[in-house]
Amino acid sequence: MTRFLIVCGAGGLGCGVRYLISMWAGGRIGTAFPYGTLIVNVLGSFLMALLLELSLRIVDFPPNLRLALTTGFLGGMTTYSSFNYETTTLVLEGQAVRGLANLGITLIGCVGAGLLGLLVARKLA
Repeated sequence: MTRFLIVCGAGGLGCGVRYLISMWAGGRIGTAFPYGTLIVNVLGSFLMALLLELSLRIVDFPPNLRLALTTGFLGGMTTYSSFNYETTTLVLEGQAVRGLANLGITLIGCVGAGLLGLLVARKLA
């Protein structure tokens, strides 16, 4: 039950951060493209790879902290469902180029961020 509560609490914080980043991106960059979702997914990919790699390389990394940060916080912060909806909506609204751009940028950005996270973790550990 403790681990469940850890995931729920950290997930709630991650959702809050996702909301704040989306509001910031909408206000600063605009809403013609789903920048907020893109930012949280790329940032989340980097942080997930970084944290998982560090937690595997640091012998005494607390398992509950790893669970809170990855499954909880980052699971709440990143959002495939929003990405899917926004991309599909762009295509259905006749903005296929923007929809495909979101798909390509997100896939390349998240894979690239994940690789960067692994490299940074390996340098740190």
